[in-house]
Amino acid sequence: MFTLTRIKPNHCLRPLSYRCLATATSGSSNPSAAPPRNPIFQVFNRNTKRLQRDRSVLSPDSSRRVDYLKDAVAERLVGRLMDIKRTFSTVLDLGAGACHIAKALTNDTLYPTYPPEKKITELLCTDLSHSLLYRDSDLPPFANPTHPLLPTISRHVLDEEDISKHFPENHFSAILSSFSLHWVNNLPSLLSQINSLLLPDSPFIAAMLGGDSLFELRTSLQLAEQERRGGVSPRVSPLADVKDMGGLLQSAKFKMLTVDVDDIVVMYPDIFALMVDLQHMGEGNAVLGREKGAVSRDVLMAAEGIYRELHGEEAGKEEMEEIANSEMKVKGGKVLPATFRLIYMIGWKEGPDQPKPLERGSGEVSIKSILEGEDGGKK
Repeated sequence: MFTLTRIKPNHCLRPLSYRCLATATSGSSNPSAAPPRNPIFQVFNRNTKRLQRDRSVLSPDSSRRVDYLKDAVAERLVGRLMDIKRTFSTVLDLGAGACHIAKALTNDTLYPTYPPEKKITELLCTDLSHSLLYRDSDLPPFANPTHPLLPTISRHVLDEEDISKHFPENHFSAILSSFSLHWVNNLPSLLSQINSLLLPDSPFIAAMLGGDSLFELRTSLQLAEQERRGGVSPRVSPLADVKDMGGLLQSAKFKMLTVDVDDIVVMYPDIFALMVDLQHMGEGNAVLGREKGAVSRDVLMAAEGIYRELHGEEAGKEEMEEIANSEMKVKGGKVLPATFRLIYMIGWKEGPDQPKPLERGSGEVSIKSILEGEDGGKK
C-alpha cells in the first residue's frame, strides 16, 4: 500500500511527503503477563528535555515556524480518532506540547460529517514544559473558547512518566499522545498506567517517532566523527521499532491493537537548517550518555559533505524556482532529505461489551478447503 500526501510548509524546499509503509496488525492481550516494573536504568534526561522545550519557545515565532511536522502528525492522529463513531466526554492529551491535537480538532475538514459535530467535550493537556504548553494560549483558536469544535481545555504541567500519580483510575474516555512518547524512559510502565486511567472499552491513540527516523543524519554524524575523531558518540536518541510496539501494548493488557507506520520526508537546503529546526522543535539530543557541548565545527562540516554525498537529491523544478525566489543557498543543486518515521498505535482497554474473538476451533468453514477450491469449504 502506497499513499502520498503533500503539505506546503512555508520555509521548506519541498512539501512533506507521506509514505505509508505498513498496514494494520492486530493481536490480543496476555493476561498472564507480569506488570511492568520501575525502570532499572534511565536512557533520557527528562530535566534536559524540559529545558530544551523551554528554550525552544524563547523565540515564539521560530518555534511556530517549525510546527509543520507536529501539526501534520496531530492531524493524522485526529483523523484516526474520527474513525471511531462515538463522542468523548473527558480526554487526556499526554505530552501535548503547544496543544497541537486541540488545534487539529478545530479543522472541520477532518470531520466525517458536515456540519461537523464536536468530538471531545473536555481535553486535559499535559506537558513537561510550562512555556511550551502555554505558548499559544492567547492566540486563535484558543483565544476564542466559544469555537464550536474546540473542547474545554485545561493545561497541566507534569511529567507524563508518572501520570498515574496525578489522575484517578477509570477516569478518561480516551487518552491521546502525539509526538512525545519517544522521550519516555519506561514505556512499558507508562502504557500500563495509561490502561489503568482509561474507562472500560476506551481507546488509547498515539503517534511517536520510531524505527529509522533521521537515519540520514545519524549515519552522516557517525561517519564524520569516526573520520575526524576516531570514535562516535550518541547524537540521535535510540527509538522503539514498530515490531516492539504491538508486544508492549499486549503486555499492558490492551485489546484490539492496531499499529501502522508513516514516513514523513522533509527536504532541507543543508544539514544546518535541519539541526536548527530540530532545536526549535525542542527535539534536541537528551540521551544521558551524550557528549556535552556543541558538535565541533570540523565534524559538522564533514557531516554536511557526507550527508550531501550519500543522501542528497537533485532539486526539482519547483524547488529550484523556490530557491531562486529566496535567500537559500543549495550546493550543487542538491537538497537533503530527512526521514521522520512515525509509529501510530491504537489499543483498547478491555470492557464487558467489547467484541471478542471466537474460541479456537469453533470455526465451521475450512480456509484450506476454500483455497483449494473445494465446494462449500465445510469442515
